[in-house]
This record gives sequence, structure tokens and C-alpha cells, in this order.
Amino acid sequence: MGRDDAAWALNPDETQQLLIDESAAARQLRAGFPWLRFEDDLEREFRREQSRSRLPQIRRNLYLASALVAVFGLLNALMLAEAARLAAGALLFGLLLPVLATAIGVTYLGNAHRVYPRLAPLIAPISGIALIAVEVRAAQAGAQGVFVSVVLASVYVYYLFGLLFYQALRANLIIWCAYLGFAVVGALPEAQVFYNAVVLALANVIGATVAYTFEVEIRQHFLEQRMLAETAARDGLTGLYNRRRFDEHLLTAWQMAQREGVALALLLVDIDFFKRFNDQHGHQAGDECMKRVAAALRRSARRPLDFVARYGGEEFAVILYDPSRQYLADTAHRIHQNIAALEIMHGDSAAAAHVTVSIGVAYVAPSAERSTQGFVQLADEALYEAKANGRNGTVFSESAYDSLETGSFRSKRHAG
Repeated sequence: MGRDDAAWALNPDETQQLLIDESAAARQLRAGFPWLRFEDDLEREFRREQSRSRLPQIRRNLYLASALVAVFGLLNALMLAEAARLAAGALLFGLLLPVLATAIGVTYLGNAHRVYPRLAPLIAPISGIALIAVEVRAAQAGAQGVFVSVVLASVYVYYLFGLLFYQALRANLIIWCAYLGFAVVGALPEAQVFYNAVVLALANVIGATVAYTFEVEIRQHFLEQRMLAETAARDGLTGLYNRRRFDEHLLTAWQMAQREGVALALLLVDIDFFKRFNDQHGHQAGDECMKRVAAALRRSARRPLDFVARYGGEEFAVILYDPSRQYLADTAHRIHQNIAALEIMHGDSAAAAHVTVSIGVAYVAPSAERSTQGFVQLADEALYEAKANGRNGTVFSESAYDSLETGSFRSKRHAG
């Protein structure tokens, strides 16, 4: 390694920024989430995943709730006088069971993961209030022990309804207030109301404490699993996304852009004369050069949907979703500026005294007649032209797409 090579090493701040950049999970784990809330995009992803993964279990829980309602209905039929029995039966079988049946039906919908999370925060307090009405009516009729169903409903709301912590806490607060209101209006004995209200409050304290701890654990597990997936999708040397993740993201972005009728841009970025750089300065210096170039590329594409990956060898890829032509030109210009600012000396480059890059840009509106393979080839042809033009430059290509013969990728660009 030459005397200047030590200066090429990636500094700790730059390394950390590169490895955690784009990783909302890493940022969230570092910041913590004492209020059980992630940053907006991550929170939406967490809730979507929870809805999908927990839906089968939630459906089983709702069937269990329906069975419990039926059991309590039979117990009421044995314990209550006719008038109270009819009132309780109307509430349980005329209101609560249809509500639960509706919730079960929703879980079978194709878009249940979107509909049920909106419906559950309404169903939970309605179910609790129905049980409270039954309990108060039974207490007026002189039945004892019916209040246990309200306590069970409170516990059920915390753990089995598929609600997040604050949703469950809000539902149970409504249920607790409803009990006080129904009990006062129903003229139940004050001592009984006070005792039951305290028992229900204590049940909520215990339920909320355990529910909070449980949600902390599932949120942390979600972040850790996401970080593991991100680690598997990253290149070991540069920390950027790897080729496999690039292929997956390109297909997703292509389909999304096609649906929304917007443009997509791909920049293929190749380090000029990198083989000569390795021969001149050694492979360790080459690795450090790759790391610093990767960090500079990531700093150049900073919008939330901008995507940077190591495409292969000394070549990188940048995907820009729905960029304006000005942003596209500015991004290419920033890449050249940021690479130049690294001031990595190159002792055997015909382009400049320091490390430079060539960029090929494809800019198209995805359609059914086009493909991601042709899109990559368009950028590849532009990169080849940038190399042929003397390197350390950018070539934009859009109109040539339709005349391309897919499969004729240029390999000569790697020469030198």
C-alpha cells in the first residue's frame, strides 16, 4: 500500500452511515420506541405485517369468543328470571353474536388485512358494552357472578382481538366508563359498583402491563427480523444492496411505475480503470476505494425511494423512481462531484489523476411492451458509450430503447 493509501480508508462515521443508511429498522432500534410507535413508513409496514401474520389466529380467537358468548347465554338462561333472561339473550344473541360473526366474515375477505384492523377498534368496545348491559341487567335481577364475563372481555380485548396496545387500552377505557354509567343508571348498590369498578380497573392494570411488554417484544422482533433481511440483502464489502436485491427491487419498481404511469431511471456507474488501480495500488486499497465510492454514491441519491446497489465487480446501480429530468441530471452531476471530492489518487488512469467514474443512464416509462432486461441493457449501452467517449462522463439514453436487440450486453467496458 502506498503512502497515501491510509488516507483512503473509510472513516468510522462514513462506515456507520453507509451500513445503516436506508435501514429504518436500525435507526428505530437505536432510538427506541417507549411509546410503541415507529417512524411513519416503518409503522405502516409493521401494522401490515401484523395484520397478515396474525389474521388466522385472530379468526380462531373470534370463533372462541362466539363459543364463550353462547356458553354465557346458556348460563344466563339457567340463572336468570324470564324477563332478565330475554333481555340478556337479546343482547348476546341479537347483538353480540352478529357483531362477532361480522368480524369473522371480514377475516375471510381478500383484503382482510386492511379491513379488519379498521373494524376491530370498533367491535371491541361494542362487544364489551353489550356484555356490561347483560351484567347490569343480571345484577338487577339478583344474579351473582355474571360480572366475571366483563373481566374476561377486558382480558380478551388486550390479547385476543388483534388490537395494538393503545387500541386495546382505549377500548377497555370505554368499557370501564360504560360499566360505571350503566351501573349508576341501573341503580345498582354503590358498594357493589365500587367493588366491581376497582376489580375491573385492576384487571386493566395487569392486562395493560402485560400487553405493553408483549407489544414491545413483537416490535423488537419485527425490527430484528427486518435487519436480518436487510443484512442478507447487502453486499459484504460495500454495505450497499447486493445484486439479488437489485433484481428484486427493479422488478417491483418497474411494476409500480407501470401501474402509476411514471418514469423510471437506472444509472449504471463504473469505476474507471479499476483493474489498473488494483494493479498499481494493491487489492486492499482497491477494497477501500470501493467502500468510499459506495458511500459517495449513497450520498448522491438521497430521496426516500432512491435505491443504490452494487451491481457487480466495480460497477454500481442507482434506481430512481419517478425522477424529473432535472433531478436525474443533478444526481449524475452529484455522483461525479462526490467521487472527485474523495481525492483518491489513481496512479495509472488515463482519465484523471484521481479515481473517476463513468455513468450510463436509462430513462424510460415502463410499459407492457418493455422489459426490465431491455431497461438494464439501455443503461448498459449508455455506459459503454460513456467509456468509449473517454470515461469520467455521463451518457443519457432514452430514445434508443425500442431499437435495442436484447441480449447484446457490452462487455468491453470492463477493459482496462
